[in-house]
Formats: sequence, C-alpha cells, structure tokens
Amino acid sequence: MTGSEVPPSFRLAYVPGVTPTKWVRIWNERLPEVPLTLVAVSPAEAFEVLRGGGADAGFVRLPVDGTDLSAIPLYTETTVVVIPKDHILAAVDEVSEDDLADDIVLHPLDETLSWEHRPGLAANERPATTADAVELVAAGVGLLLVPQSLARLHHRKDLTYRPVPEAPQSRIALSWPQDETTDLVDQFIGIVRGRTVNSSRGRSPASAQPKQAKQAKQAKRPDTAGARRKPATGKSTSKNARSGSGGPKGAKRGKPRGRS
Repeated sequence: MTGSEVPPSFRLAYVPGVTPTKWVRIWNERLPEVPLTLVAVSPAEAFEVLRGGGADAGFVRLPVDGTDLSAIPLYTETTVVVIPKDHILAAVDEVSEDDLADDIVLHPLDETLSWEHRPGLAANERPATTADAVELVAAGVGLLLVPQSLARLHHRKDLTYRPVPEAPQSRIALSWPQDETTDLVDQFIGIVRGRTVNSSRGRSPASAQPKQAKQAKQAKRPDTAGARRKPATGKSTSKNARSGSGGPKGAKRGKPRGRS
C-alpha cells in the first residue's frame, strides 16, 4: 500500500431510537475487511453530518431536509404517551387525544413529531431535550408524546407508556448524499433491503469471480454426451466371444475337447 492509498471504511450515522445492530452484524459478516463505524447524531444534526461527509449514510427521521439527499423509507413507528405508572391513563390499553385534554403535554425542543394541533395543555417552558422531558414526567410535571422507540430508550421503572393511534407518527429512513452513492453505500442499501449475498447488486465483485470462472470452464469442456453409447441390439461387442459374455443370452458352452 502506498502512502496515498486509504484503506476502505464505512461510517453509519443513526438518530436516537434506531437500533442498527442487525444491519451492522450482516455487514461484518459480508465485508469483514471494511470496518463499519457508528456515529450517533441528533435528529436536528443528522442531515448536516451526511452533507459534511461525517457519515457515508445514516438512519434518519423523515422528512429529509433538502433534495440533495436520497432516502429509502423503512418503517413507521407507533406514537405513545409516556405517563407515570400511577396515572389514571395507565389503566387503559389505548389513549385518545381527547383523553389528554386536561393534562400538560410537554413539547421538547428536539421534538420528532409534526403536529397540526397539539393535544393537552401547554407547559410554561419547553424542555431542551426528550431526555429532560422524561425526567419532568417522572416528577409529575406533565406527559410526553414520542415515538415508541424513544419511550423504550428512556425507560424508567416508575414510568410506562400507552399507544395514541390518532397522533402523528414518525418514519425512519436510510439516507445518504445523492451524489455520493458509492459501491459501499450500495452494499449497505442491499443489506437494509434484504438482498442476499448472491444478489448481483448485493455482493462484491470478488465474490462473483468463482462463479464466473466455473461457467467459463464449462463452456470450454467438449461435448461428451454421445461418447458412450450402448451397442445396437444383436451386434457383438469387442469382448472375447469364447468367454461367453458376448453371445446370446441363455447360450450353452460346449464341452472342452479332451487331450490325446
């Protein structure tokens, strides 16, 4: 390796709530020679990290900021309300927006949901982060509406959560700079989309060489389909007739002549 060559690597950004473990494991199995580095980012900074080259691709929350980034929507999260375990809403399976009308609903600055009409009562101040808002819920200050993955991420023993079917939902997508769709980015897209290792778009050029070599070898091999054919019925073979194996079925051997 010369001084100008840089060994390949792949940097993957992800926002809170996303668990990339499964895809990282598959990457390490298929491309062990290319190390993958995880880059934790907030939803607000995720797109600038991609634009600035801080990551090759990333799991983000839609909508994508700008047209210079490509994105593949992956899944939609259920929205839940985080409540104290002794709250009256803990007794129901689902919560409606009307059920929140008399409660203070916290609105953190790193909000991941887009509301047209926010339910509940507004707090005097907005918490700086979702983590801060969870602490306020535990203190009995108010309730919090978040994607379910964030409720799990900030789980506390004294809190629980319930789904809110009417609330807006958050969608997770894989995003990358449109002009930087490299071979490694395409490899990771294939992993996320579930392409197998034998897929023409999901394997490295090196992995295709053994199959191509085998096909070339078979093409050069002469046709031997007619090389071995059974003799026509009734014709003798090249075997010695005296052995009896080449004669008609059921024929008797003559007695050997005696010596004089």
